[in-house]
Amino acid sequence: MLKGFKYRILPTKQQAELLNKHIGSCRFVYNLALETKQTAYAGNKHNLTCFDLNKQLPDLKKELVWLKEINSQSLQQSIVNLDVAFTKFFKGQANFPNFKSKIARQSFNIPQYVEVDFVNEKIIFPKFKKGINIILHRGFKGTIRNATISKTPTGKYFVSILVDTNTVIPKQKEIKEKTAIGIDLGIKSFLVTSDGQEFDNPKFLRKSLDKLKFTQRKYSKNKGKRTKYKLAVLHEKVANQRKDFLHKTSSKIISENQTICLEDLNIKGMSATCKLKQDESGVFLPNGQSVKSGLNKSILDAGWGMFVTMLEYKALWQGKNILRIGRFEPSSKTCSCCGTINKELTLKDRKWTCSGCGSLLNRDVNAAINIKNFALRNHLSAEHRLKNRNELPTLVGVLTSEASIPLG
Repeated sequence: MLKGFKYRILPTKQQAELLNKHIGSCRFVYNLALETKQTAYAGNKHNLTCFDLNKQLPDLKKELVWLKEINSQSLQQSIVNLDVAFTKFFKGQANFPNFKSKIARQSFNIPQYVEVDFVNEKIIFPKFKKGINIILHRGFKGTIRNATISKTPTGKYFVSILVDTNTVIPKQKEIKEKTAIGIDLGIKSFLVTSDGQEFDNPKFLRKSLDKLKFTQRKYSKNKGKRTKYKLAVLHEKVANQRKDFLHKTSSKIISENQTICLEDLNIKGMSATCKLKQDESGVFLPNGQSVKSGLNKSILDAGWGMFVTMLEYKALWQGKNILRIGRFEPSSKTCSCCGTINKELTLKDRKWTCSGCGSLLNRDVNAAINIKNFALRNHLSAEHRLKNRNELPTLVGVLTSEASIPLG
């Protein structure tokens, strides 16, 4: 089983300078390789592979001597990463690769020869044979596959180590209704479960918005380094608070349940739709203008996508199940007691009375129960189809009770 472990490293001034050189050089090689591929295809309709470009690195080092200070495998890995980006683009999984910027996330890969000295708390890899101090807040057992060194806008350095733990992925637990739970993600409450549990939405971005706006306005006026650093610190704090909350919540959900039922939300589409602001007459702003509404900020601040990703890989590690329902299933509008659909239900309605059975329903709890029921129903029907996929239908088998009544 592959697992990732992230640690903070504390390089000396000289080591930090060499790390920065690695980051800049790998970014330079990536951008140069991207431009070379584009030029080769535009001029000669020839597709250069990562092997073709890696063969040209020795000649590039003769031209640019400062590249010899950098780990050669990290430079080669930059070209491999570019090839992976193109593969994802042609498969429709990502956009066309862009040139890397100094402002974006700064990192470089180390594909081989990474060692961790747990006794002296150092990490050792090519060009850093003396080792860099590392804060080992937790240990790991297994074989190190590769590592990635990253630098945050606040000047902190981290290493992400991919480890093969040499353990087998546990077999998934049996799906039962008693050990299953439905989850409805929201904004007022971060999530509500089918058994009535409610997790409040901490809204970390909202709470820090005044400080962020003040610092952003100050930075827009003078563009000072100190103000830029303060702004980066505020954003980092919000991101860390959000990740901590999502990790703790996802771990609690996974540890207490065997099967988690979720709704397949189109988060990107929902946030993009909320950017369009209407005036009082209901007409969209002219000239294609768009404003980030409060709802859009709340959706992005909640971190639904990151939370679902955490649930998925933690469920895989522990042999738990993740079931999904379609995004167009009427989970909120359907009565969980009798199945009546309330077509007039709006976002403002937090509680509503079913016209079919007269039950008073909490919107979020009702949606969570429906998500659980829909997911289990879909799973059972899919299981039935798999069991009978080799059986051909017969006339008697598909004969309905109405058709069996004799005419006359």
